[in-house]
Amino acid sequence: MNAIVAVDQNWAIGKDGNLLCHLPGDLKYFKEKTVGNVNIVGRKTLESFPGGKPLPNRTNIVITRNPDYEAEGCILCRSKEEVLEKIKEYDTEKVFIAGGAEIYKQFMEDCEHFYVTKIYESFEADRYFPNLDELGYEVTWESPLQEEKGIKYRFLRYSRP
Repeated sequence: MNAIVAVDQNWAIGKDGNLLCHLPGDLKYFKEKTVGNVNIVGRKTLESFPGGKPLPNRTNIVITRNPDYEAEGCILCRSKEEVLEKIKEYDTEKVFIAGGAEIYKQFMEDCEHFYVTKIYESFEADRYFPNLDELGYEVTWESPLQEEKGIKYRFLRYSRP
């Protein structure tokens, strides 16, 4: 299983339910990695997507504790255990944890690879991703430096040590 996330230089991922910044290149990278695959997100992350709708051309699994919650076009699970049972039907290389902070934390130990967009800026934030550098994860691939709107970033793949 994989995780995919965009972080700033302090490993921040969001504020008030939104991304830190809008980088079309990062959104394109996210789409390239996840189309045709399985995305696992929390309810709040689903509701932050355009129109609160699941992302197209992906299997969208949504975790929510609310037994009455409904989301058209999604597979709903009520627990981590239920998600782990459901994804047995899929190739784990094609499964991506895609947020938010609580969901990343729950599945951290289950992920082999972490596709990280590292943004070389600091933003005001209220949600963070664990610092993979401090935790001893290894960078196994990195893209050339990118720049959009004066913001520098690169794509990294971290792997479990």
